[in-house]
Amino acid sequence: MEFTERQILEGRQLFSASCEFMLSVVKMQDLPDRDLPEIAFAGRSNVGKSSLINAVTNRNGLARASNTPGRTQQINFFNLDDRLRIVDLPGYGYAKASKKDITAWNILIRQYLKGRPNLMKVCLLIDSRHGVKENDIEIMKLLDDSAVPYQVVLTKQDKIKIGDVDKLSAATIAKVKKHAAAFPDIHVTSSEKGRGIEELRADLTCYAEAAQEQSS
Repeated sequence: MEFTERQILEGRQLFSASCEFMLSVVKMQDLPDRDLPEIAFAGRSNVGKSSLINAVTNRNGLARASNTPGRTQQINFFNLDDRLRIVDLPGYGYAKASKKDITAWNILIRQYLKGRPNLMKVCLLIDSRHGVKENDIEIMKLLDDSAVPYQVVLTKQDKIKIGDVDKLSAATIAKVKKHAAAFPDIHVTSSEKGRGIEELRADLTCYAEAAQEQSS
């Protein structure tokens, strides 16, 4: 994906503004008002979701990063300058979590995805070292069925060989094209090296600007 210098600058400006943790939710009735556009981040446990949120917002401790899979067990909301809401969804695919917890997380995620009209897009994170797995496909089908637009974001790009990046991107795009609600383009990122972060900021900023234009 390509963005203009102006879009990059606008993304940099928005994500350097105030960004604060709002609340954690385990029940639908506790969700915040639908007054801001929301961008949700989803992915397998240990995919680097918290690290990517921290990198995009340029705040090391905003989302808690951990080497322990399955740490995010609630829906966490972050307010970006009263213009955009970042949503951290519980990680999926962690086999050591109890069946009761897994069922509760899945129900909560499904309810949120199907009942949130201000949800503009889901960033579906895929670990570059592993590619698209079966439970990623299951989430993609859920998003298709829920008619929620989503875009694949490859994480940890620095962990694979440079020569493998293009092959992985092409293979991922080929799989994405089979899903109705998926964006045809993908983002390739490295939270550690900062690769693809400015482009992702520019992309997400478009939703904040569109919402602002509609409300004015």
